[in-house]
Amino acid sequence: MDINEEISRRKTFAVISHPDAGKTTLTEKLLLFGGAINTAGAVKNNKIEKTATSDFMEIERQRGISVATSVMVFEYNGYKINILDTPGHKDFAEDTYRTLTAVDSVILVVDCMKGVEEQTRKLMEVCRMRNTPVIIFINKLDREGRDPYDLLEQLETELKINVRPLSWPIGMGNSFQGVYNLYEKKLQLFNPNKTEISQQVADIDDLGSAQPEEYLNKSYADKLREDTELLEAYYENFDKELYSEGYLAPVFFGSAVNNFGVKELLETFLSIAPQPSSRPTASREVLPRENKFSGFIFKIHANLDPNHRDRIAFCRVCSGKFQRNAFYYHTRLNKKIRFNNPVTFMANDKKVLDEAWPGDVVGLFDNGTFKIGDTLTVGEDLVFKGIPNFSPEIFRELRNNDPFKTKQLEKGVRQLTDEGVAQLFVQQPGNRKIIGTVGELQFEVIKYRLLHEYGAKCDFTPLNYHKACWMRTSNSKQLEKFLSVKGSNVAYDKDNNPVFFAETPWMLKMAQETYPDIEFFFTSEFKTETPAEVTR
Repeated sequence: MDINEEISRRKTFAVISHPDAGKTTLTEKLLLFGGAINTAGAVKNNKIEKTATSDFMEIERQRGISVATSVMVFEYNGYKINILDTPGHKDFAEDTYRTLTAVDSVILVVDCMKGVEEQTRKLMEVCRMRNTPVIIFINKLDREGRDPYDLLEQLETELKINVRPLSWPIGMGNSFQGVYNLYEKKLQLFNPNKTEISQQVADIDDLGSAQPEEYLNKSYADKLREDTELLEAYYENFDKELYSEGYLAPVFFGSAVNNFGVKELLETFLSIAPQPSSRPTASREVLPRENKFSGFIFKIHANLDPNHRDRIAFCRVCSGKFQRNAFYYHTRLNKKIRFNNPVTFMANDKKVLDEAWPGDVVGLFDNGTFKIGDTLTVGEDLVFKGIPNFSPEIFRELRNNDPFKTKQLEKGVRQLTDEGVAQLFVQQPGNRKIIGTVGELQFEVIKYRLLHEYGAKCDFTPLNYHKACWMRTSNSKQLEKFLSVKGSNVAYDKDNNPVFFAETPWMLKMAQETYPDIEFFFTSEFKTETPAEVTR
């Protein structure tokens, strides 16, 4: 195949949601329908030995949550599908935000009982910032939940996006009968089976005929006719272009744990979801059909296989063809690197690949060469945009509890912060290490992984900071004065950029007024930001 054919058959997307909406369950059932796995396992159930395919870290199995993005690749009906299952917990939102830079579309999972929740809103805001196409899957229809019309209204009001149902539930909870696919005119009857795929599907082009009564009680058939007439009258026909531009979200209903409504979602997704799209760099837009390879690192994970202590960098291919054993230019380090054993993924299972195309996610074995946001090309000096570190919300000083394991602690902290689990700032004198995160649970994960993966014991001392601000100025004398006066509130990030720790909003305001030639930024991507973004 040529590059155009390879691009046209690729779909790369993330599954996102508020915690416990069923995101990881849906991901696993997509794998089941795609034939990537034979039996779906129970998620978050300690009584059953099999855990979710995408939850591969030991702490994920113990806590029953996803704390790191995992990548799963499979073939289905001629398509090459790359699924990125993201953490739902708000404390790991930054990993999710970075993952969204590497996908072309998103499936957003909503609990039919709880509707739109806090993290749902935040994730949708990130999608809307990039106009990422979104499909919404309303889950858990086998339980009593909110009225479907109320859910649609809430989605439009709170997520600020137009919606268009492409499937419709027949009953709910104990009376749940199935779903009617409005897009393909198919009826699927509900079969509460958590391990097998329901095959009870009927083509019904005309709901006005007597055909629905062959499968449904008359009262349910009449209600389906009434609902579909109302939906067709109220909502305009589905517009694929508006969906691709991020202005319209198609909505599906189902029960992921029962494998229900998932096939309709998957097959409709494959027919409407965008293929790999262009990506912005600091100098130009990179088009996927360009012949020359380019890609960026959006995630790093150490000890993916605890037996081998490996470290994998996840690279999104943006243009051209990636080839095994070819030399590629690392733009930040200004040197060429060859990859002997690039891999593709099924969560923690890997296999060596010989080539990859735009939209694919490639695993590159890394000995500390990469940082999140790094760019690879065949020679052009590019830097892909939109993969920043955000200003942390919680700050703690790292305390070593075992001086004999200092080297292990140093290595572990560097690797974990390179992964993006948290941010590391070093303050002198004394080589004082400050860890910044967006949530409390991240400190628990860091402590757990340092102990179990590196044999290092640590604790954290809380610090009272309001914001960490990156700085930029052309007035070197003013910066020198600032660093001298505010030295006790300045540390350096991994790239040796000075970062100001403001203890209160008032202190930040005073610093901005006292040093007007210094710009203060709340993300590490300050080199490509404009002054208007300073006060975000």
